[in-house]
Amino acid sequence: MHFRCSLGRSGRKCLKREGDGATPVGAWDFRRIFYRGDRMKPPRASAGPRALRPFDGWCETVGDRNYNRLVRMPYAASHETMTRQDHLYDIVVELSHNERPRVQGHGSAVFFHLRDPDGGPTAGCIAVSERDMRVILAHCRRRNRIVITAN
Repeated sequence: MHFRCSLGRSGRKCLKREGDGATPVGAWDFRRIFYRGDRMKPPRASAGPRALRPFDGWCETVGDRNYNRLVRMPYAASHETMTRQDHLYDIVVELSHNERPRVQGHGSAVFFHLRDPDGGPTAGCIAVSERDMRVILAHCRRRNRIVITAN
């Protein structure tokens, strides 16, 4: 299967850094699947999707003990709100990038999520249309991964 996707505004990089706008090169396992239960039905997926809650956030502060982890808002350190006003995180998949070990400053919140309707670049994530995301998740199994190559 082939799908059109959007990558980071700075392209792809082998050595990802926080805030560089690049999509990290590598093979990233699918972790948790989240969706906006207030906006849609859950996607079909073998790994049970979880509805995002209004207090879900993702820590992006280098040096914080919860860097690159799901946090409960309000949260003192800088974080991203998972229940965004736009629709990019209506379905969002946590990837294994910078997970074990978590290295401070090597990138946080690198997700597989829905694409901007204009098809523009991401801040470093991988994004596809909602239709394609639903097809991909319906065919994925727990051990699937997404591979980003250098060229």
